[in-house]
Amino acid sequence: MKDIIILGNARCYHTMDWYRLIRRAVTNRRVIFATDLIDSEGHTKIVESDDYIVNLYNVDRWLLKGQSNVGNIWRNLVKLVAVPIQTLAVRKLSKKYPGALIHAHTMYYMFLCWLAGVSYIGTPQGSEVLVRPDRSRLYRFFAAKALKAADHVTVDSNNMAKRVEALSSRECIVLQNGVDTHAIRNMTDPLCPRTRVVSFRGLAEIYRLDEILKARDISKKKPILDFIYPFWEDFYKNRILDLSSEQDLFRGRVERDDMYNLFSSTLLAISVPVSDSSPRSVYEAIFCGCCVAVTYNSWIDVLPSCMKSRIVVIDLAGGAWLDKALESAKLIVKEPYKPTAEALDLFDQSRSVDKLVKKLYGAV
Repeated sequence: MKDIIILGNARCYHTMDWYRLIRRAVTNRRVIFATDLIDSEGHTKIVESDDYIVNLYNVDRWLLKGQSNVGNIWRNLVKLVAVPIQTLAVRKLSKKYPGALIHAHTMYYMFLCWLAGVSYIGTPQGSEVLVRPDRSRLYRFFAAKALKAADHVTVDSNNMAKRVEALSSRECIVLQNGVDTHAIRNMTDPLCPRTRVVSFRGLAEIYRLDEILKARDISKKKPILDFIYPFWEDFYKNRILDLSSEQDLFRGRVERDDMYNLFSSTLLAISVPVSDSSPRSVYEAIFCGCCVAVTYNSWIDVLPSCMKSRIVVIDLAGGAWLDKALESAKLIVKEPYKPTAEALDLFDQSRSVDKLVKKLYGAV
C-alpha cells in the first residue's frame, strides 16, 4: 500500500487534527506529515511525540518571536527565499517514499508540489481562492497553475468549487470541514448557564471585530465580550484594544478543549468576516449548543435545518443588531442542540475523513 504524505503547517490545529484523523483511519501504511513550520512566532507547539514529522527545510529559526504585521511580511520573504530549497526537499521526499500519495494543505504547499513536478492532491483555504486572486494578478496566475496541476482538488464549499472552476477550469471534490463531535460531547456541559458573548475568529481586519464593538457601544444591554483568536495583526489588535472596555476578556489562542468549555457557557457566538467559505469554528460553536450571529454567506443555505436553526443572520448596517441577536439567542438556547442524522453525516469529522480516504486514498 502507498504511504500518505501530508504537506502543511504543523502550527495549524485544523491541519494537525486532519492528519491525526487520517492516521487513525489508515492503519496499514505510513502517514507522514511534512512541514516547514512547527513552533515559531509565539505559537504553542502542538506537534506530539508520536506524530511522524519530516522537515521541509524548517524556517522557524529565521522568524520573529511574536506575531505582527512586520512578522508576517518577514515570514513571507523568508519563505520566498526558501522556495528553491523546499522545492528540492519535496522532490527528495517523493523519491524517498516512491509512489506515496502527497496531499498538500493550503496553496503554498500546492505551489511547492507544482514546482517540484510531483503528483499531488491539493486543498486550498477559503481566502486563498475567494479573496486573494482578486487582490493580485501574480497570485492568481500561480494559484491557477497549482490548481490545474493537482491530480485532485478538495474544497469545503460549493462556493469555493465554483471559484476554483473559474480560476482553473477544473472540477473539485467538495468535502465539508468536520468537527470533533466526540470531544464536544465530552467537553461540554448541557446544564451550564449560558451568559457569555464570544468573538472567536482571528484578530484581523477581514473578520471585522470592530463592527462588534461598535454595535456594543450602541447596545442597551452592553454585554461584556470574550475574544478568542488563533492569530492577530498587531495594528488591528491595537485598534480593537482601543475600542474595547476594561471588562472585555482577550484570551488569545486557546486549546480546542478550552474553546469547547467556553462555548458551553456561551449565549451568543459572533462571526462576521468579509467573506467565508465553510467555517469550521462556526460549526463547532453550533454543535456546542451556541446561538451564532453571522452575516449572510452562501454556506448557510446548505446547512441541515437543525444547524440553521441555531443561526441568527444579522445586518451590520442595522444598528441595533447585537441587542436583537441576544434576544433571539435567549430563545434559541432554551432547547439543547441535538444534531440530526443528516448533520452528523455531513459534519462529523470522522465521517468526513472516511469519505476522503475512500475517495482519494484508495482502500484502507
